[in-house]
Amino acid sequence: MASSSVFLVMVSGQIESAEFPEFDDIYCRYCFTHGLDWLITSGLEEGITQVTKKSQDEKQRFVWNFPIDITFKSTNPSGWPQLVVHAYGPDVFGTDVVRGYGNCHVPITPGRHKLHIPMFVPESSSAFQKLTSWFLGRRPEYVDPRVVAQGEGREVTRVRSQGFLTVSFNVVMKDMKKLGYDVLPSDVVHAALIETVGPTQAGTEA
Repeated sequence: MASSSVFLVMVSGQIESAEFPEFDDIYCRYCFTHGLDWLITSGLEEGITQVTKKSQDEKQRFVWNFPIDITFKSTNPSGWPQLVVHAYGPDVFGTDVVRGYGNCHVPITPGRHKLHIPMFVPESSSAFQKLTSWFLGRRPEYVDPRVVAQGEGREVTRVRSQGFLTVSFNVVMKDMKKLGYDVLPSDVVHAALIETVGPTQAGTEA
């Protein structure tokens, strides 16, 4: 009975690379956030990459190729999982400060996907606070990075775009059709590599 009332979403892939042209020595933290009806059955909910320097070619990318692997179980698609990423690097005083926040939904169709996530940083609310935070080495950052995956309260936060991060996903789903969810278009037989720029993959509903 239980096997027919839940579905599984298996996610693997990599936090591949990022572009922050003005900086060097960047590492990335990640975590998954999801609705109340979702449970993690295996894999890691959060992690941290190694520190890397930007490449010396014209692309100037930070390459991690850091693996992610997690499996979710749920009874309905509301609260579809999101990946939250936040990158850090040293400032001129050697203090680690946030270089960018970003998020994306786990793709809602099975197959291979590559997403380019726009990153942003919170801004101080005044020039004086901006100067003070620079001198003290305390840049504005979120207490809980999962807030970037929520709509509530985000409109009062002043932010500035800063860089891009690339993530690849391999998504496998089980028992979605048994519960009445058609996640694959009828004219698609084999899911090809899909590249998307933006914080979401066509929405949150399956």
